[in-house]
Amino acid sequence: MSLQSTDQIADFISRIRNAVMVGKTEILVPTSKLKLAVAEILVKNGYLASCDVIPGEPRGMLHVVINEPGTVAKVSEITKISKPGRRVYSAAADLPTVKSGRGMIIVSTSKGLMTGKDAKKNHLGGEILIRVW
Repeated sequence: MSLQSTDQIADFISRIRNAVMVGKTEILVPTSKLKLAVAEILVKNGYLASCDVIPGEPRGMLHVVINEPGTVAKVSEITKISKPGRRVYSAAADLPTVKSGRGMIIVSTSKGLMTGKDAKKNHLGGEILIRVW
C-alpha cells in the first residue's frame, strides 16, 4: 500500500524544503503542469537553479536543481499558504508582501500562476499558494 499526498503542491514544496535542509542539490518528483509552473516561477526569480521534465510513461519526472554544488541554497523558507481545508484568497490590492519585499508569494489567478508582484501590477487577485524567501 502506497501513501499518496492529496495536495501535490504541498508535497512538492516539502520535498524542496527537505532537500535544502539536508544539503541536497537536486530532486526528482512526479511531474504535473502545476508543479512545472511553480518550479518555473521559482527558477525565474532565482530561488531554484533549474528545472526540466524527463519524459516517461505513464508520467514523466520533474528534475529540479535546487542550487549548484558548492553554493548556498537561496530558499531559506518555503511554505504552503492555501491548503485543501482552508483556501486563502486575496484581492489584488490586499496581496501581502513577504519580508519587506525580499521574499515573494505565488498566486493562482485567472490568467495563470504568477508572483504577487506581477499579480498586483496586472490588478489580479486570486488564491495565495506559496510564500518563499
